[in-house]
Amino acid sequence: MRSVYLAAALTFAALTTGVASAHPRLVAATPAASSSVAAPSRVQLRFSERLMPRFTGAELVMTGMPGMTDHPPMKVASSAAVDADGHTLVVTPAQALPRGTYRVDWYVVSADTHRITGTHIFEVK
Repeated sequence: MRSVYLAAALTFAALTTGVASAHPRLVAATPAASSSVAAPSRVQLRFSERLMPRFTGAELVMTGMPGMTDHPPMKVASSAAVDADGHTLVVTPAQALPRGTYRVDWYVVSADTHRITGTHIFEVK
């Protein structure tokens, strides 16, 4: 009988461990990845899990400019905050974005407390 309880406990632990180790994933973005758009007033990154605002943020970087073949990456003044829905990171440029290629370097933390990082690239036409 004891082995039945042990087997049940091990099975439960194995099934619930996957849930506890899940990490937030980027599930949608506006503008979409690799898209070419008119200058957005903000970039929205939606994640699969509720984010911890205190440990979540992003940096907007211009990586290319028309007519400049060797444009060095340049930080763009912006702010980043978690939206009221708790799943969306909103990056707002301080000024209208000129034509060029942009990268959002983001980092998020959800309830599992693991910091996840990534990039999101789009172009302003």
